[in-house]
Amino acid sequence: MNIACGSPFSCFVTGTDTGVGKTLVAGALVRAQVLQGWRVAGMKPVAAGARWVDGEWRNEDVDQLAAAGNIAIARSALCPYLFEAALAPHIAADLADVQMDPQVVLQAYERLRAQADAVVVEGVGGFRVPLTPGFDTADLASRLGLPMVLVVGLRLGCLNHAALTAEAIAARGLALAGWVANLIDPQMAQLERNLDCLKNLLPAPCLGRIPHLANPTAEQGRPHLDVALLARA
Repeated sequence: MNIACGSPFSCFVTGTDTGVGKTLVAGALVRAQVLQGWRVAGMKPVAAGARWVDGEWRNEDVDQLAAAGNIAIARSALCPYLFEAALAPHIAADLADVQMDPQVVLQAYERLRAQADAVVVEGVGGFRVPLTPGFDTADLASRLGLPMVLVVGLRLGCLNHAALTAEAIAARGLALAGWVANLIDPQMAQLERNLDCLKNLLPAPCLGRIPHLANPTAEQGRPHLDVALLARA
């Protein structure tokens, strides 16, 4: 698949649900641009589920995004809010006695953007995950104003989730630049018919179809994405 792109692009990666492969796709988008010679960072503003390693809290998703990029910067800059408990972010924040401030995230993004040709921002969970009272990940995406990339986890129920998410993105006035089909259920029945339906349902190009991967990495996902389509969006 063609992975060449003529110019760097920043985007916000969201998903039809949690566990659908957002980090895989975000990392692959970062890596594809790095290999084109651009300075690119992957950012996950909020992450829940951390472990203590070598004197600091670490999160697997943040580690993968950091490894995919080529900008030397502290992980705390890539992820301003990291919580130990693997729970909904607002609950994890409450348990940690932390009040998240959207402005902190926006400022962190601007600092990254000043150092990079492009920043790929990965959301948390689905498109409308609560962060603070009256502010969710859809609000964050709106404040950033980046083109959206939707990761559709291919499993039973994905048609409804994909259509509703696309509608919610449009309702916020955001541009859906493309979507990625990620096979998370290798036994999904009528796969091709579901893919055909998604192509009719979603008002954006399919950027790629990632097969089921036992231990997915950005480098494994990258060849399955046509980032040239996104660069032209």
